[in-house]
Amino acid sequence: MSNYGIGGNEVQTDASEAFADIPQNRTLFAEKLTKDAPIKPEVVYGLQTVQDVFDRFKPQVEVAFETEQGTEQKEILSFSNVGDFSLKGITAQSKFLQSNAIKKDEYMKIIKQLKSNKILKSALADPSAKAALIAAISAMHDELQSKV
Repeated sequence: MSNYGIGGNEVQTDASEAFADIPQNRTLFAEKLTKDAPIKPEVVYGLQTVQDVFDRFKPQVEVAFETEQGTEQKEILSFSNVGDFSLKGITAQSKFLQSNAIKKDEYMKIIKQLKSNKILKSALADPSAKAALIAAISAMHDELQSKV
């Protein structure tokens, strides 16, 4: 029971809070997504949805990736909706990240084979079988290189 004073009127609220707390298992990442800051800030009215904001400002950022050779490869990432910030959304825009994702998948397949293939495990444990396996892989590599 509430304690009200003289002359007070209770006003029931019909709405809940408009902003929900960010869950504890989330990370908020805020970054400048346009190359140049505006010279003079402008007030924009009429933007009702997040998609309206993306359509109006068209955020993009230039990212420099370092290749295996140590050189720099620059790409421009554009964001047209919130989904473009996901791993799939960013990877889909970048040829560099796509090639790295393919390499990662291939390496994971090799690791799986190394962990589960008993014949391969025993061949790698025996020094002479390991040398023969390395020689065979090297010969296949050389053959593939000569075809290219």
